Amino acid sequence: MAAMANVSEGISGALEAVKSWPQQVKTYVEGLRMEMRRVTWPPGKQVRATTGVVLITVFLFGFYFAIVDGILNYAVDRLLVYFTR
Repeated sequence: MAAMANVSEGISGALEAVKSWPQQVKTYVEGLRMEMRRVTWPPGKQVRATTGVVLITVFLFGFYFAIVDGILNYAVDRLLVYFTR
């Protein structure tokens, strides 16, 4: 009988959790809206400028690492050729 009571309590607990879900979602959305009102968004000009800086930086680092990779690849190939003769 104790097992039946535990199952019954488990089911009722699950039902309560399901019943409280809409209220939890509503509370979350209200809090989210309140926080979004406090956010200060940068102007479009600033967003474009910082995006440009990020893109240029990414390409410069990509170019730099491609050169370093090429140099290291060449050096390792030369070493392998030298030691495998």
